[in-house]
Amino acid sequence: MTLPLPRPVFDANATGGGLGKLPDWDLTDLYAAPDAPEFARDMAWLEKACADFAAQYEGKLASLDAAGLLVCVLAYEQIDVVAGRIMSFAGLRYYQNTMDSDRAKFMADAQDRITTFTTPLVFFSLEFNRLDEGHLTGLLAQNADLARYKPVFDRMRAMRPYQLSDELEKFLHDNSVVGASAWNKLFDETMAGLMFTVAGEEEELNLEATLNLLTDTDRAKREAAARALAVVFDKNIKLFSRVHNTLAKEKEVEDRWRKMPTPQTGRHLSNHVEPEVVEALRNAVVAAYPKLSHRYYRLKAKWMGLDKLQVWDRNAPLPIETPKTVDWDTATAMVLEAYGAFDPKMADLAKPFFEKGWIDAGVKPGKAPGAFAHPTVTAVHPYVMLNYLGKPRDVMTLAHELGHGVHQVLAAGQGELLSSTPLTLAETASVFGEMLTFRKLLDGAKSKAERKTLLAGKVEDMINTVVRQIAFYDFECKLHAARREGELTPDDINALWMSVQAQSLGDAFEFMDGYETFWAYIPHFVHSPFYVYAYAFGDGLVNALYAAYADGLPDFEAKYFEMLKAGGSKHHKELLAPFGLDASDPKFWDKGLSMIAGFIDELEAMEG
Repeated sequence: MTLPLPRPVFDANATGGGLGKLPDWDLTDLYAAPDAPEFARDMAWLEKACADFAAQYEGKLASLDAAGLLVCVLAYEQIDVVAGRIMSFAGLRYYQNTMDSDRAKFMADAQDRITTFTTPLVFFSLEFNRLDEGHLTGLLAQNADLARYKPVFDRMRAMRPYQLSDELEKFLHDNSVVGASAWNKLFDETMAGLMFTVAGEEEELNLEATLNLLTDTDRAKREAAARALAVVFDKNIKLFSRVHNTLAKEKEVEDRWRKMPTPQTGRHLSNHVEPEVVEALRNAVVAAYPKLSHRYYRLKAKWMGLDKLQVWDRNAPLPIETPKTVDWDTATAMVLEAYGAFDPKMADLAKPFFEKGWIDAGVKPGKAPGAFAHPTVTAVHPYVMLNYLGKPRDVMTLAHELGHGVHQVLAAGQGELLSSTPLTLAETASVFGEMLTFRKLLDGAKSKAERKTLLAGKVEDMINTVVRQIAFYDFECKLHAARREGELTPDDINALWMSVQAQSLGDAFEFMDGYETFWAYIPHFVHSPFYVYAYAFGDGLVNALYAAYADGLPDFEAKYFEMLKAGGSKHHKELLAPFGLDASDPKFWDKGLSMIAGFIDELEAMEG
C-alpha cells in the first residue's frame, strides 16, 4: 500500500486567525489505536493468509479452472484489503506528525512486516503473466465474475515484457524497504524538520508556513520568505542532490534490468496511458506557453506596476485584491453549495467528510505539508488532509481534495483491485470540483474588481496545474536522462531546473540568486517519478469535460457519476466516449488549453 502524495504545492495560503474550529481526523474507522487488538489480529491474519496463499497456489495457476482462478483472485484481493488497511492507519498517523519518532517507528515496522509477509505473493503476478493468452481468454469467457477483473489482468500483463525471474522479483520486493522507500522517508523527515529564519518574523517557520508567505500582500514579506527558502535549501542541497542521484540511479538500474525503453515507461504503464498521448499533452502545453503563462505574467507585471516580476511575485495577490480570510464554516458551505448546485447527490456524498472526522484541516507542528485525499481501502472510506489557513485559494484546495474523496467513495463499489483510478483520470473529479466552486464564486461576483480577482486566481491555479507541472515533467525527463550519463552535482541539477523555469515562465521574470535550488522541496520527484503530468492531464481533461457540460450535453450528470463509479475498471478511451471526447486526439488538448487562454482574453479585455 503506497502512501498518498500531496497535490502540487502552489506556494499558496497565508496565515490568518479566526478560522473557527478546524476538524481533526478520527482514524478509529481503521483502528481504535496502535495497540488495538484488531490491529494485532489483522497483522497475524495477514501473515498466515500470505503463507497459505503461496502454499495453495504457487506453481498451480495454470491448472486452475475459471471458478478456481476466481477464488484465487478474491483471496488475493482480501489480502490487499487487510494490508491496505494496516498501512493506511500507520501512514495517516505518521502524516499527522512526521516528527514523532514513535509514529515513524510504528509505520516503518508495519511496512517491514508487511513487506516480509507479502514476499511469498510475488509469484502471483509473475506466474499469472506466464499464462497462455488463449487459455486465459477461454477462462474469462466461462465466468462473468472472473471477466470483471480483466482490466486488472490487462494492467498486470502489460508488464509481461519487463518482468524478471521470480527470484530477482522477490529480491527487489524484499529490498524495497531499504531502497526507494528509505530515501523517501529521509526526504520527508528532513523536509518536515527544516526551519526558516524569515526577516521580520518573530520566530522560525516551517516549510509550509514559509511557502505561505509567498502569497502575502506585503512584497517585502514575500521576498524575505523566498530568500529564507533559498538559504536553507542551499545549506541542504548536497543531501537533496544525494537523494535525487540515488533514486534516479536506482530507477535506471531497475529499468535496465527490466529492459524498459525509457525512464517514463513504468509510469505510463501504471497509468494505463499510451506514451504518445502523454507526448501530445506535453507538446501542446509547451507550444502554448507563449499564449498562456508568458502572456499572463506580462499582464500581472503591468497590474503590479513592475518592469519585471521576481519569483516571489508569481503567486502574489493582485493590488486590487482585498485580503480576506474565509473561516472554516464558510468554506464548507461554499463548497457544498457548489457541489449541490451541480447535483444534490454530489453534496450528499461530500457531507460525511465534514461530519465524521474524515478531514484533518489545521496546520500543526510536524504535520506533512500540502494536501491530499487518501482512499485507504474500499471497506472503509477516504481521508482528506489539508493545511487550511483561510485564503480563498485554500477553499479551492478543499474543493479539489473533496472531489478526490467523492470519486474514491463512488469507485469503492468496484472492490479493492478495480477501484483504483489510474493517475491520468484520478485528477478528474478533484479538478472538476474546483471548477464547480470557481464558477459558483464567479457567478456571484458583485463587481468588476472581484470578477477580475477571481479570474486571475483561477488562471494562476491553472498555470500552476498545467504549465508548471509540465515544466516539472520536463525537468524530471532531463534529470533522469542526465543521470544515465553519470553522477550529477548540485550545480548540474540546478541548471536543469533553471532551463525549464525560464522556458515555462517567460520573459516577464527575473530569477533571484538561490531560486535554482527550489527543485529540492517538490515531493513528487522523490515519491513518484513522472507523476506530475497527471495534474496537467486532469486539468486539460476537466476543461474539455466542463465545456461539454456548459454546452448542455444531455444527461451529463448521470454520465459523469458513471465515469467516477467506474474507478479503474475502464480505459480512458472508454470512459470519455460518452462525452464525445478522445484524449489520443492531439486537438483534444488544445480544447482544454483554449479555456485558459479564454480567461486571459477576458482579463486583457478588462484593461480596455
